[in-house]
Amino acid sequence: QVHLVESGGGLVQAGGSLRLSCAASGRTFSSYAMGWFRQAPGKEREFVAAISGNGESTYYADSVKGRLTISRDNAKNTVYLQMNSLKPEDTAVYYCAAQSRRRIYYYTASEYNYWGQGTQVTVSS
Repeated sequence: QVHLVESGGGLVQAGGSLRLSCAASGRTFSSYAMGWFRQAPGKEREFVAAISGNGESTYYADSVKGRLTISRDNAKNTVYLQMNSLKPEDTAVYYCAAQSRRRIYYYTASEYNYWGQGTQVTVSS
């Protein structure tokens, strides 16, 4: 069982930055691939970024490449999402998720086993 808690959301102007954190419980954090997803009002949850258990591989949605960076610190059981050059269309609730399977499906929300409660990010124009 993994318990995930996101933090770091808030209100920021377009062009600004935020850093989201996701703290995980448990002793086997490095065995989990981690992902960030987001859901805007009236829209489906969408993939944002993901990172392998050892942190060596990262994956991004085309809409965030070059602006958002995922990283993890396995010693701290924490995954981060650095968000730069934010746009109003980045406004959403951001969720972190954990996946531990023999084969990892980084981009697919339904393949993730555990989810946090979400943190709101609002970008004003």
